[in-house]
Amino acid sequence: MTTKSIMIVGVGGQGTLLTSRILGGITSGAGYDVKLSEVHGMAQRGGSVVTFVRYGETVAEPIVEEGQADVLIAFERLEALRYAHFLKKDGVLIVNDWRIEPITVVTGAAQYPEDIIGTLRKSHKVYAINAMEEALKLGNAKTFNVIVLGMAARHMDFPKEDWLETIEKTVPPKTVEINKKAFLAGYESGI
Repeated sequence: MTTKSIMIVGVGGQGTLLTSRILGGITSGAGYDVKLSEVHGMAQRGGSVVTFVRYGETVAEPIVEEGQADVLIAFERLEALRYAHFLKKDGVLIVNDWRIEPITVVTGAAQYPEDIIGTLRKSHKVYAINAMEEALKLGNAKTFNVIVLGMAARHMDFPKEDWLETIEKTVPPKTVEINKKAFLAGYESGI
């Protein structure tokens, strides 16, 4: 197997680190060599958070170079636009169709781009879901990241049962059932 590269991007507090731990767990559980790298930036202040997960027979380094990501998981539209250049030509972009305005937009120093998902679809294979809306239907807004992961899981090499088992081992015990429901909501979302 050739090395697979996954990127997870979002804003501080969106669960990128938990998502990377789930990905690390499922890949190492399948016997792959796994390397993870996290770039926090100004995460505590609502800034970008980027996590790289690379797995395969042997992985030399954790960093995903531009144009090398097989799957890009974005927890916010603008973050998807900001990091889309990391995708391979045949890579897949999974986007939470959600808007979080950066401080430059809030203060009026910049404009939030219009039709980000439409723009991304011009040059990338994009799957979008309003995961926050779906999480609210489940009764727990904090599970939106696992919904997005469920959608992304359809584009990776692991059976649904392995994902559910890894979620059970990774998330806090009191949140296991809601996170499994969230994962299935994304996984069965029709893509």
